[in-house]
Amino acid sequence: MRIAGIIKQSFVDYPGRIAATVFTRGCNMNCVFCHNRHILGYEERNNCIDEEQVVKFLEKRAVFLDAVVISGGEPTLQPDLDVFILKAKRMGYLVKLDTNGTCPEVVKTLIEKGLLDYIAMDVKAPLAKYREICRCNIDPDRISKSISVIMNSGVDYEFRTTCCPQLDSGDLVEIGRLVSGARKYVLQQCRKTDENGRYTGYEAVQGFHSAAVHDRIRSCVDVFEVRGGSGVQKVS
Repeated sequence: MRIAGIIKQSFVDYPGRIAATVFTRGCNMNCVFCHNRHILGYEERNNCIDEEQVVKFLEKRAVFLDAVVISGGEPTLQPDLDVFILKAKRMGYLVKLDTNGTCPEVVKTLIEKGLLDYIAMDVKAPLAKYREICRCNIDPDRISKSISVIMNSGVDYEFRTTCCPQLDSGDLVEIGRLVSGARKYVLQQCRKTDENGRYTGYEAVQGFHSAAVHDRIRSCVDVFEVRGGSGVQKVS
């Protein structure tokens, strides 16, 4: 598996657990607001971390960590993702997958193999605006399929949307309808970063702090949270 980086200890990437977060290299989207842009390219082979080094680290830290989060980039593009997850599971780790939902078959297979304990899927936009927001030729039906697969998986999960400036309050409400019936949905404030992925502040986004927007989204899902700026706000 092509690994671009690792956070050796995180208290925020897996709800209620102490985790190591592994970032895979490469993505099939080109979102303008991506704060991991520095690891998206497949061609930067020399900047990958040796997988065996990561496995050895996880073995040493298994007593102190609860979980491994696999993020990116887009992890489901890695052909040996299941092999890496199985290594982590055999060490006793819980495994969380962060995904953009473009590979529903991969997500479904991982679920059926019992390899995932938590899934976080980024819902980037209403389906009609996906290609505009993600700046690539994504089939929106694959996004819908992933939402369905995850909601019917029996695995704990959340959907989340980064409130980039290209979205408006109507878009946020439409996304709420798209994930209607979900256990958990999260709005995240858009973070500004430089070309090296360093945090430089937050973008002001229409509708992010709107009580009316929150009320309409809250009516669609079991739990609704807002993250960013002052931290996590559980709205329902």
